[in-house]
Amino acid sequence: MDNQSNILREKRDSYQTSKNIYASFKYAFNGLIYCFKTTRNFRIQILFGILIIIICLAFNCNLTEYIIIFSTIFSVLILELINTSIESIVDMNVKNNFNKLAKISKDCAAASVLLASLNSIFVAAFIFLPKIKLFFFS
Repeated sequence: MDNQSNILREKRDSYQTSKNIYASFKYAFNGLIYCFKTTRNFRIQILFGILIIIICLAFNCNLTEYIIIFSTIFSVLILELINTSIESIVDMNVKNNFNKLAKISKDCAAASVLLASLNSIFVAAFIFLPKIKLFFFS
């Protein structure tokens, strides 16, 4: 009975806007934790983000470069969260049935993450290639 009441409360709460700032943060962190636990790409992106920050430290990046790097890392992670959300909504609605519009929705969401990831490679190359050149050729 206790489990049933928890399910009913969660269902009721999922349709309401939180009036409590603490609860809002809790829901947001639950989303991060869910994505980290269930989405391999999110974990890979976090790993690469940490690696890039370590590289920034090694190359003594300036404040502007850090801001650009952090913004780029966060844009990829944000889009991965949105992609996961869209995929979950689509899966919930179509279940195991093929739907052309569902495929388009999921493919476009995945494409947004792909483009952000490609952009992050260009940003990293723009910031790190001159530093690598200096390191090896000076």
